[in-house]
Amino acid sequence: MLKYEIFINPKWLQKLEDDIWEDEHVPALIKIGNKRYKIGLTYRGNVIRKKKKKSYNIIFQKPYLFDGAHEIHLNAEYDDISLSRNKLSLDFFDTIGVISPHSKHVLLYINGFCKGIYLELESFDQHLLKKRNLPDGPIIYATNYFANFSLISPENELKTSLNEGYTIKYGEEKDLSLLENFIAIINTLSNEEFEKEVDKFLDIEKYLRWLAGVVCTQNFDGFIHNYALYLNSKTNLFEITPWDYDGTWGRDLHGRKLDYDFVPITGYNTLTGRLLHIQPYRLQYKEIMTSILDNHFNIEALEPIIEEQFQLLNPFIRTDPYINMNEKSFEKEKDVILKFIKKRNGYLTEKLASL
Repeated sequence: MLKYEIFINPKWLQKLEDDIWEDEHVPALIKIGNKRYKIGLTYRGNVIRKKKKKSYNIIFQKPYLFDGAHEIHLNAEYDDISLSRNKLSLDFFDTIGVISPHSKHVLLYINGFCKGIYLELESFDQHLLKKRNLPDGPIIYATNYFANFSLISPENELKTSLNEGYTIKYGEEKDLSLLENFIAIINTLSNEEFEKEVDKFLDIEKYLRWLAGVVCTQNFDGFIHNYALYLNSKTNLFEITPWDYDGTWGRDLHGRKLDYDFVPITGYNTLTGRLLHIQPYRLQYKEIMTSILDNHFNIEALEPIIEEQFQLLNPFIRTDPYINMNEKSFEKEKDVILKFIKKRNGYLTEKLASL
């Protein structure tokens, strides 16, 4: 496993700790292999900031890029005792044809002290697009639960604006107006008008693949949060990508077990509901889901991948000061994931008939 070493003045570390919600980066150095890079460092995430093991956001300053990226995230995966669900999910999306950040596990040290196993994640930004040879285009993050493609908040209150819940990651503020127009169409057109207009805004096939991925991995938050929208400048259509998928594969974001049938095959959110109301799109979703269940989301396809992941992490479990378990206990979590896959596949296969 690759070793990352961060060196930082203790006063800057204390500054981060004094206000865990501060997003301003402090200066630091990171050593990767034999090379050192000047970076900006801050905490990232929401719930995780209150935990003992923090997640970090890193901006490369000198040089400006590292392996083609200007920004990376180091996720603590603190509430996922397998340390694997996020990576397994994002890799799964990649396999089924959805743009997804790449990731790898690293061993993190800060000022000589081992902070444990972290998951390095690509930032979904213009540099990722360039690395993937994708057309340039605005990127909009769904930053909270108001990003449900609706006029109504999750608390059943009228939103103050159509773009509430969204933040521009790459592009200009005017790019949000395109999303506002799309949300207005989702919520105001009749079924007949919506069917005629929706494919002028959305890459429907890719959205349905994303939907199948969220449903299979059972990320309850994934329908109204934990995603980004990318406006492909070649097609002028929105595409969608997953983000923060540790609450998956049979557990929620707090690490508690979820029943295999907790999320229905039709998923949630206003856009999904309107698309699946249209028969051709519902049948297209059924075909996509059938293919994924047959070829990708099953024990035969996933067990070797999961086994390899656990074999990589197992030797380093005792080096992580925040993990209170041994190698045998860690291995048991693999069975939780595998049992979930088997039961979830059976449940979804049974529900295909209802589509």
